[in-house]
Amino acid sequence: MIFSSSSISYANKMTLVALLLAYSVRIASGTNFYGDFNITWGNGRSQIINNGKMLTLSLDKYSGSGFESKNQYLFGQIDMQLKLIPGNSAGTVTSYYLSSKGKTWDEIDFEFLGNLSGSPYTIHTNVFAQGKGNREQQFHLWFDPTTAFHTYSILWNPHNIVFSVDNIPIRVFNNAMNKGVEFPTKQPMRIYSSLWNADDWATQGGRIKTDWTKAPFHAVYRGFRSRACIWSGGASSCASKAHASSAKVWMDRRLDAAGYRKLRWVQNKYMIYNYCTDSSRVKQGLPLECKVP
Repeated sequence: MIFSSSSISYANKMTLVALLLAYSVRIASGTNFYGDFNITWGNGRSQIINNGKMLTLSLDKYSGSGFESKNQYLFGQIDMQLKLIPGNSAGTVTSYYLSSKGKTWDEIDFEFLGNLSGSPYTIHTNVFAQGKGNREQQFHLWFDPTTAFHTYSILWNPHNIVFSVDNIPIRVFNNAMNKGVEFPTKQPMRIYSSLWNADDWATQGGRIKTDWTKAPFHAVYRGFRSRACIWSGGASSCASKAHASSAKVWMDRRLDAAGYRKLRWVQNKYMIYNYCTDSSRVKQGLPLECKVP
């Protein structure tokens, strides 16, 4: 995907400053976006503020913006607090995901699809392993994600991938390699996030376009926390005894009975799409992982 860039107008800069001042509230301790992330594109539309404790992404009709983690990870639990675009966010996508590189990449996706004012956001999730994806599940939320910060988490260990919102699991992708299903186990991944225009598909299948009179659009990040194995120089930090003992807490974690009750609650009430039950795909043969309990 190719993104264009242009300078931000004075009016847009003043809007952003006002937004940042409004969001200058109490921040979770431990976050340092200067130390953990690099802004990678957007020509000034992404900013780190509050002594590194908060980051904003912006989108206007000329360009979006994005950032990536300095570290690569091979397994871990990643938490990020986000406040999404308020009002009419139709056509916009705020993405937050883990990904490796190459033709047979691995990827674990959160994407937040904007909507018209008063209509709910859609959380789009996907898992790629060895370059194969098409494992989409989509959800609405049980709250307005634009009025306060909420925590979006990815737990990735050799047993499963768990997507959670405010510590409530919404999706589990289990390791079923013994059944012939690829699972991300060998490729270290970075954290990426971006805010971009996708009005050709993001809102009601592309029927609703981005209203650029509402631009610039802003998404705000804080409270980043990683409990993870950092990959550097071809080795994992969890290979050391000191890190291995602390990693064991999340490295072996799977949902317990209470976690599965919460998962069923979300999926029964808020799931709006599941590739495993898509009749057009089922006719072509149910994916192997959909047959695995």
